Amino acid sequence: MDKKEVKKTDLVKEKTKGEKSEHRKIVKNPKDIVSWEAEEYLQKDKNAGWYLGLILVTAALVVVSILLQWWTFTALIVLSAIALAIYSVRPPRRLKYTLSSKGLTEGNKLYKYDEYKSFGVLNDDGNYAIVLCPRKRFSPRVTVYFPEEHGEMIVDAFGMRLPMEEAKMDFLDKMVKWLRI
Repeated sequence: MDKKEVKKTDLVKEKTKGEKSEHRKIVKNPKDIVSWEAEEYLQKDKNAGWYLGLILVTAALVVVSILLQWWTFTALIVLSAIALAIYSVRPPRRLKYTLSSKGLTEGNKLYKYDEYKSFGVLNDDGNYAIVLCPRKRFSPRVTVYFPEEHGEMIVDAFGMRLPMEEAKMDFLDKMVKWLRI
């Protein structure tokens, strides 16, 4: 194999069961390393109590904002509650993800490796996700769920391009999980 062919292919680390050493496997398609489908977010079950709580909190905030004559805030509360109720019943979309030499593709959107400083693996109640930490200060983290059977190949492919750091749920993630949004 000459040098031109090696440059056109991607090298992916692969561990075999029972072996501690790593060897490299050449992927024949230089564009796609691995592809999978997953839901865009984890859907939490919401019972009647959740919706009753939403109505009660919304009503309390509306009463306070009317008493204080904050009309714009009143409208914002009502619109936010309606949007949250609609969002909570909408099922998550099933998206196709592709990991390539350029980056991670989610549907038609490409997340380039050089836009992120590191990645981590998050275990959210048995559901595994890759968390990409952006280089830009105010950019949001990207969380992508993946099936466990593709996990080793996905983590190894990211590990060849980005440093791995421990991924923890931040305050916003914990609040979303607690509120079951």
